[in-house]
Amino acid sequence: MSVHTDQSPAAVTVLGLGPMGRALAAAFLDAGLRTTVWNRTPGRDGDLVARGAVAASSAAEAVAASPLTVVCVVNYDASDAVLRQEDVTTALKGHTLVNLSADTPDRARDTAEWAGRHGIRYLDGAIMTPAPTIGTPDAVFLHSGPEELYREHRPVLAALGGTHTHLGEDTGRAAAYDVALLDIFWTATAGYTHALAVARAEGITGAELAPFAQGIAAILPSHFTELAADTDAGTYSGEVNPITSAASTMAHVVHASEAHGIDASVMRVIEGQARRVIALGHGTDGFTRVAEVIGRS
Repeated sequence: MSVHTDQSPAAVTVLGLGPMGRALAAAFLDAGLRTTVWNRTPGRDGDLVARGAVAASSAAEAVAASPLTVVCVVNYDASDAVLRQEDVTTALKGHTLVNLSADTPDRARDTAEWAGRHGIRYLDGAIMTPAPTIGTPDAVFLHSGPEELYREHRPVLAALGGTHTHLGEDTGRAAAYDVALLDIFWTATAGYTHALAVARAEGITGAELAPFAQGIAAILPSHFTELAADTDAGTYSGEVNPITSAASTMAHVVHASEAHGIDASVMRVIEGQARRVIALGHGTDGFTRVAEVIGRS
């Protein structure tokens, strides 16, 4: 039996039912929206259908069912494999597509260009918080693309909870923020797991280290703000902590790690960046000078 087509603003389709996709669909259902769902691998829609979602038998049928389709899959290779099938592309014509899959700014712009050629109204986006936050005040969404289109669908997107920020008309801007923020998250997480390994090698448990690690984390918000202003201004101040001093402490981490046979390659890269800045004659500057040096074409 075909999925009923409901072109009222209160209808939405979700493509992709991994943990995040299921969370998105559940939030739409909780808000009372008629929600159609589809996933390439069958069997992930059972709980959603039990709550009132409509299961589509194909992606084309799913996107035809609603004026707004939200796709959330692992990356744009996965979304392209679904969206660029001829029947799906045809069904999307005249509809709005919001892509919340994660990928690079160039891929987002390429998808916007493809959508424009096929008469598909397109917004790109990024989800900056984990699946359990969806539908709660803690969720964070970034959007980019035509502002008028964003405003038109903002009431439906609001069902996902949290904060929604439109970053501008450049379709790749949400992905650019996403990549930069994920850079912070994963390098910080990698640094912490490395620290746990070093601490354990010295007989310090994670539980013993954690309170002091939280102290480091507590100083980061104001530190990030100061570093951003310093970098934007191009001052690269080393008044408080010159990069020569920073490089010395990095060397301590490398030596302590390798003494226990722990891979210190990440810190060696960071120390190498600092040494490069020093070699270029910027030893009295702060570590933010690295952003200028590695960013040179």
